[in-house]
Amino acid sequence: MFLPRALIVPMGFVLAGLLGLGAYFLPVLQAAGSAPSAGAIPNLDPLHPTTGPFTVLLLGSDDDAKFPPDRLNTQSMILVRVDPAARQATLLSIPRDLWVPIPDQGEGKISTAFQLGGAPAAIAAVESNFKVHIDDYAWIGLNGLVKLIDQLGGVNIVVTNPVLDDFYPSDLGAGAYPYAYYRVAVLPGAVHLDGVQALQYVRSRHGDLRGDFARSERQQQVLLAIKSQAAHLNVADLPALAAAFNGEIKTSLGLTRIRQLMAVADDFDGAGVRQFVLLPPYTTESVIAGQDVVIPNWGQILPLAHQYFP
Repeated sequence: MFLPRALIVPMGFVLAGLLGLGAYFLPVLQAAGSAPSAGAIPNLDPLHPTTGPFTVLLLGSDDDAKFPPDRLNTQSMILVRVDPAARQATLLSIPRDLWVPIPDQGEGKISTAFQLGGAPAAIAAVESNFKVHIDDYAWIGLNGLVKLIDQLGGVNIVVTNPVLDDFYPSDLGAGAYPYAYYRVAVLPGAVHLDGVQALQYVRSRHGDLRGDFARSERQQQVLLAIKSQAAHLNVADLPALAAAFNGEIKTSLGLTRIRQLMAVADDFDGAGVRQFVLLPPYTTESVIAGQDVVIPNWGQILPLAHQYFP
């Protein structure tokens, strides 16, 4: 049994910023395929019976050959707050270089929390510093994003923040070498990006004077592009899409969350979506122990977090 088409758009919205549509429905498809009865979708999420607002931490890692599988940093961290009753969603990108206390580890870049203790450590770092509660998480790596977008047939975006990077890592695909580089360019205007090109667009961090702040904006832009493209999926597309993600996604999301999103997916455009990037005055750039870091201004950040992630 496969999921109805109505589920695809909300799944795509929530995980696209991490860049993982499949994280939502892959475990559901797998369980549904082995269910004894094809007439009912099993309850995969008995611990989350409520229908109120919830918060998901989206995590994306560079998981190429330079890094041991159990020692990955997170290059992308996005908080997503979904309020089904209000038919709204809020996205807050967290700079990977944000210098914060990491529970039981001392101070460091927030991106290192996942490396030190996986998703629980990343959640603890965000919760303790931003004073928010996180209900679920989802994680995806580089190949997961490429496969997702290719299975969707690419994404359409209007590039207003072009990319020209002479030092883009040559660490994926045939002939990859973890420490080699090549030039990539994504020029201004309306473009159609395949999986590799979209990865270049959201991953590139050289040659942009606005640094990781600009990259956060590009990630959110691709998030919404994936959500839009996912609306064109048919039920017949699901088996191939699910298979493409086998073993490449980690998530605590379950079926109840999907049900909560079904009725409001079409509202996740325009006024239904709020997007935040922690630019100045929320943060300032600095150097600590020879590292380029981002210093949080909690006097500005915490009121924002309390207002939109209560």
